[in-house]
Amino acid sequence: MKLHGGYLADFISLLFPELCSACGAALVSHEKLLCTDCLYNLPCTNFHLQPDNIVAQQFWGKINVEGAYALYYFTKGGKVQNMVHQLKYKGIEGIGTLLGNIAGAQLNKSDVFNTVEMIIPVPLHKTRLKKRGYNQSTCFAEGISQKLNAVVADNNLVRIRATETQTHKSRFSRFENMQEVFSVKYPEMLIDKHVLLVDDIITTGSTLEACAIQLLKIKGLKLSIATIAYAE
Repeated sequence: MKLHGGYLADFISLLFPELCSACGAALVSHEKLLCTDCLYNLPCTNFHLQPDNIVAQQFWGKINVEGAYALYYFTKGGKVQNMVHQLKYKGIEGIGTLLGNIAGAQLNKSDVFNTVEMIIPVPLHKTRLKKRGYNQSTCFAEGISQKLNAVVADNNLVRIRATETQTHKSRFSRFENMQEVFSVKYPEMLIDKHVLLVDDIITTGSTLEACAIQLLKIKGLKLSIATIAYAE
């Protein structure tokens, strides 16, 4: 007996089911990367509706940002961590684009973020980029760009020095670790632009702040920030 079309696809999915990147449940035919339950019930922050949210407060008195945002709350061992892990270490680039689409749809409703003209992902050092094969923040940026009238510029802000992992460092050590790490190659392309700087997770904000310091040296540049998740 031969199986055709949808029957064959259903049979294969029984043997090798695609799994939700957040909870690990088997996906059904109309689901992609995330199951319906996770898609609608992940811990959204709604920070695009709160100008003085806790991400924005990270930068008060340090750098001037037009708006600051994170799509989800991050908890250790939670579904959001699972998604980010799949994105960064399992080669599931599509989850970054999907989350970017979700974020972009929210940001497009904000009077602050819907004027963004250019999206810049926090860059990886060339050795790490070569090893991973892609930048997870670029995946997120590309997803956002599909919902905003903005272009992704992933070759302008560059990481000129490799750094140690930030995971177990104090707030001050994280900031010190990021000094003179980033550089802007083509500042003339960013003059008078509203730029959205994106990353995967924000904790202390040290990496984003180090990037922002370099970008804000450019004449007339306005800066906003967006990440997949906020971790306390």
